[in-house]
Amino acid sequence: MIDIKLIEEKPEYVKELLSRKGWDFDYEPLLKLFEERRTLLHKVEESKAEQNKLSASVPQLKKEGKDVSLVFKEVKKLAAENKEAEARLGEVEKEIKERVAVLPNLPDPDLAPGFKEHNHPIYRFKEPTTFAFTPKNHVDLAESLGLIDYKRAAKISGTGTWIYTGLGAQLEWALLNYFISAHLKDGYTFILPPHLLNYDSGFTAGQFPKFKEDVFWLADVEPGKFLLPTAETALVNLHRGEILSSDDLPKKYFAYTPCYRKEAGSYRTEERGMIRGYQFNKVEMVQYTTEEGSDAAFEEMVNKAKALVEGLGLAYQIDKLAAGDCSHSMARTYDIEVYIPSMGIYKEVSSVSNARDYQARRGMIRYKGKDGKTHFCHTLNGSGLATSRVFPALLEQFQQEDGSVKIPEVLRPYMGGLEYLKPIK
Repeated sequence: MIDIKLIEEKPEYVKELLSRKGWDFDYEPLLKLFEERRTLLHKVEESKAEQNKLSASVPQLKKEGKDVSLVFKEVKKLAAENKEAEARLGEVEKEIKERVAVLPNLPDPDLAPGFKEHNHPIYRFKEPTTFAFTPKNHVDLAESLGLIDYKRAAKISGTGTWIYTGLGAQLEWALLNYFISAHLKDGYTFILPPHLLNYDSGFTAGQFPKFKEDVFWLADVEPGKFLLPTAETALVNLHRGEILSSDDLPKKYFAYTPCYRKEAGSYRTEERGMIRGYQFNKVEMVQYTTEEGSDAAFEEMVNKAKALVEGLGLAYQIDKLAAGDCSHSMARTYDIEVYIPSMGIYKEVSSVSNARDYQARRGMIRYKGKDGKTHFCHTLNGSGLATSRVFPALLEQFQQEDGSVKIPEVLRPYMGGLEYLKPIK
């Protein structure tokens, strides 16, 4: 959530930054609510002060033998008026919160305004793979190698799904183990969170209320639960409502979960196979930091995602996203994108993002600083990594002329020492 005080004091600044995300922010209704809140607060405070003054005068009036009934009558009248003012104040506070809750995070000022067309590649590793033979796409490779069963997945679940079989399941598990081992080595705490989350978790993450309908809800569960779209939604809620110590920050977590998304089926037909689906596996990183440690944490997480892809030997690039291409909750995002030869483009396998204090304000996640004051944490997240595009990139980039696929060395210990995936007969 954006700092309400910032909106009140610098509405034009907030409007200009939000416009870079394509958001037309009309701040006038909020400014009117802020003014009404100030008026009501002043009225309530003055009324309480007058009530206290009148009540304090009663003993002296009694001592002087004077009639105090008129004093009690006035106190009762002021109390009734105050009750109405406090009720209206509660309504105003609620409306302010609702109006601010739907606003996206402010983008960092150095981001280019606009959307995807203004994204800017800032780093590239290896040139796109070239072949001396006619290469296959990952769908054909996965089927010829006996790694994925799309037909039976469609039979038991529907489109936008797949089944890992045999060595395909082993390769998927090898990727996850490779990611997990790297994060453990780097001192991150391993979390296996629940897959069913409550509304407050979605609100803190910034997905609700705007994107409430973009997740899978369990209709017959009370109170309502939804399937996590990413482990970030769970991890960023671990310290919801808590006040941490700056000595305990940064806190570094990672989790493995399947991710459940409603987005499949609404995209281009070329994004077939595993490129986009309703369910996919992902290892997610999250950090809680101080404001001062926020930028260093972002660089660390970008470098971790880079190291994982480079360890696999895949050609990839890093894209600095324009303001409008950053997600609703994020102030800054770098996408790590692997090259998919059959598509001739780079596809995201990790988004490393900094939410600044946006999520912490929504979830009241704070820390006691060295200055003795309470501050909002900064939260960051990054895929480390999602497998559903690493898997296709690996098959396509490392395919051989005989139809086999070379397994990256870092995965071989998890594959029983196997060096090649070979076509099934």
